Order: sequence, then structure tokens, then C-alpha cells
Amino acid sequence: MILLNQIIQGVLLGGYYALIACGLSFMFGVMRIINLAHGSLAVLSAYALYVLADSYGVSPFLGLVVVVPAMALIGAGLQRTVLERSARGGLLVPVLSTFGLSIVIDNLLFEKFGADTRSLAPYIGDLSYDSWAITDDIAIGKLAALTMATAIVLLGGIQLFLNRTPLGRMIRATAEDPDTVGLVGVSAERVNAIAAGLAIATVAISGAFLAMRATFNPYAGALQLIFAFEATVIGGAGSLWGTLFGGIVLGVAQSLGASVSPQGFFIAGHLAFLAALFFRLFFGDLGLNLRRVLVRRPQ
Repeated sequence: MILLNQIIQGVLLGGYYALIACGLSFMFGVMRIINLAHGSLAVLSAYALYVLADSYGVSPFLGLVVVVPAMALIGAGLQRTVLERSARGGLLVPVLSTFGLSIVIDNLLFEKFGADTRSLAPYIGDLSYDSWAITDDIAIGKLAALTMATAIVLLGGIQLFLNRTPLGRMIRATAEDPDTVGLVGVSAERVNAIAAGLAIATVAISGAFLAMRATFNPYAGALQLIFAFEATVIGGAGSLWGTLFGGIVLGVAQSLGASVSPQGFFIAGHLAFLAALFFRLFFGDLGLNLRRVLVRRPQ
């Protein structure tokens, strides 16, 4: 029963990792950009929600109505002013640009809020700690279950958006061949700006759950970026459902590792990431075929 509980908790933790990796995977799949400012933007969203809750008494869930569109506009603006221009300089320049952006965001947050840790847990009542008791040994946290449900709805919603809407099909077409879509009257720059806005909007949601489930500080983004990157690589970069699969694998590995040793939480997760990475390097075709069976990418 204890082992089963560890696996269940790991699966639920994987929902958070899938949520925070969603925007990273989507941006790479559409624009082929590895956004190293991903974690810092999530922390920026967490601070925005914290200010609304602490200074104006706005519920974090209601605050998302303001923060999500604001982050979407920031994402579109970053694409038009930074990412689009840096992409013209080759593959490395966008990576360096987003790395510099993360440093700027982190230090501005430190300048404004200091090094103290904060959390949104006090503003969501008993949701932060309440759970459903399944058996004497197994309990499911309500916030963890909500996080997993949000991840599934968000990933499924983006998948439907890409498959069923004209704009979604334009985003997919631009991701495949940005030069050719211009021949049929599609502006690749405009589509990429919309895609970047959508990706950063998902980051706002992940930042909210980061702040509700744990504490955060101005430099918490780096660790979230690592988790997001590992989940993305395990599941397959650019695959939305693969991101969920990768998050669950990472979460279960960390949960089982923590049951062995306190340090095993991080070590087991990193080992799962390295195992997936080497598997793709040495058995690339086999890994691709396996992922196609497990998760279906947009056609």
C-alpha cells in the first residue's frame, strides 16, 4: 500500500510538471525556441497574483482573469521585440536572449520584493492542505488533484485548438514551414506572436499553481525550468500529450526516490531524465516509434 501511495502521489506531482512544461514544449514545437526565461516568467506570474491577493484581496483564481491575458500580451510582445529578431541570428542567439531575459526578470523581482519567500496558500483556504482519504494509507490532496485536472484540460484544450480551429491549423503550418505559409497569405510573424502569447499564458497558470502548492522567491524560476525541461525531454519536445507522459514519469521517479532517501527526490528525477535522454540518443528511431504509440501528436 505504501508503494502504491508513492506512485499515486508521483502521478499527481507529474500533473504539475506537465502544467509547467506545457508552454516550454509548445513554444519549442511551434517556433523551435528553447525559452530559458520560462521559469522566471512563471515566478513573475506568481508575484503578480500575490500582489493582487495581498494588496487588493483578490482570490488567486479570480486573479488569473487579469494575469493570464496580461502574460499573453507580454508573450506576444516578447516575440515581436526579442525572439523574432534574435531568431534571425541563428539557433544560439534566441537561447542567449531568453537567458538574459531570465536574469533581468529575476533581479527586478529581487529588487522589488527582496529575498523573502512567499506563497498563495494562505489565500486559498483549506484547499492547500485538505485531501480525500481513500484508505488508511492512501490520501489524494485536493490541490494536487486540481492541478492534474487543470493540466489535462489545458493540454487537451490546446490539442483541440490546434486540430479543430483555422488559427490552430495556421500555427501548425507555420511550425512546419514558415516560409511557405507566406505564399498563401499567412503572416508567420503574426502567427508566431499569437503562439508565443498562448505559450506564456499557460506559464501564468503554472505560476499560479507553483505559488499555491509551495513557496517561491525571485530566483525560484531556475528550478522550475529544470523540471519543465526534463518533463519535456522525457515526453518528447513539441508533443503535448507527451509532456503529460513525461511529467508523470518524472513525478513518479521523484516520489519513489524520496521514499528511499530525502536526497533521492532530485537524484531519481535526474536519473529518469538522463535515461530518457540516452535512450533517444542511442535508439532514436525506436524511441520515436514508441512515443507515437504512447502519445499522438497533431497531424
